[in-house]
Amino acid sequence: MADRAVSLAEKRLMDVKLNELGAWLGGRDFTPNGVLSAIRRGHDRYYNKYINVKKGGIGGVAMLLVGYVAISYLWEYDHIKHDRWRKYH
Repeated sequence: MADRAVSLAEKRLMDVKLNELGAWLGGRDFTPNGVLSAIRRGHDRYYNKYINVKKGGIGGVAMLLVGYVAISYLWEYDHIKHDRWRKYH
């Protein structure tokens, strides 16, 4: 089967060439509903790929937990760095 020409708006991010990136971003929907639908599609893809599988393991849940721990650490880093220089005696 021959490859058909795909419009730039239908391409995924990984299929876009670097010189087409500006035009591709211009074709995205940045309205609140568009952003929410993109987040919903991303969640559905993650859930179907890592969580909702027949032979599931700990990988998907562990990835989510590691991401949560990393984000929590980054949010609290200034407080942790400040406490590091404080003398307690």
